[in-house]
Amino acid sequence: MGEMTIAPERARSTVLKHVQVREYVRSLVDDLEPGSPAPSERELVQHFGVARMTVRQALDALVSEGLLERVPGRGTFVARTRVNVKVQLSSYTEEMTRRGMKPESRTLLARMESAGPGVARALEVREGDKVVHWQRLRFADGAPMCLADAYLADSIVPEFLEGPLPTSLYDDLRRRDLLPTWGEDSVDADCAGPEEARLLGVAPGACVLRVARRAFAGNIAVEVSRSTFRADRYTLWVPLSRQHLAERR
Repeated sequence: MGEMTIAPERARSTVLKHVQVREYVRSLVDDLEPGSPAPSERELVQHFGVARMTVRQALDALVSEGLLERVPGRGTFVARTRVNVKVQLSSYTEEMTRRGMKPESRTLLARMESAGPGVARALEVREGDKVVHWQRLRFADGAPMCLADAYLADSIVPEFLEGPLPTSLYDDLRRRDLLPTWGEDSVDADCAGPEEARLLGVAPGACVLRVARRAFAGNIAVEVSRSTFRADRYTLWVPLSRQHLAERR
């Protein structure tokens, strides 16, 4: 099994701290065998001189990516095997097409904004940096399906708002060599507010599903989105499989 030594840190002043930690850990474990221990949170806190929360955010990203895995009571290790069947990262257009429905969209808002704390953290930019905010009402077979707000860092999608907006966000990201390769979704049940209800064609207070997504192209956070789906028309479909258990030692 490979061994790992934390080397002296080189000065990097322009990269966010949790990104520095994440990429540093990645460089340490990339060539290690599955099951090799990753550096502990305590070691990384001491090495970088940052808060434990910053280190945890970096390790959480690598766990979500599948590079590391946490073993309760033991620590964090280089991931062994990945689940054979995963939820596929797909765009709204791809998802509706897969379901045999015709996707359409209507832009409600498209403008440049200053990144607030949450969007800045999710996109790994600095608070106040320019971000594109694109809000669309999305249809399936001519009926409203969801209300979607997407945020993208202006620094990685320059001139996005100049000229006609793309029909598909993911097609535009593909053209820029930034097509998302992995991401994180969180899903919550909620009730539609008055304006959401009007746009979605449901009664105020009707059940909706809220899906928050953070999508990456490799190591680059390219999209943060918040989508509100009609619960009476949309079913969240998640394929599952049982991972083969590793042999007990």
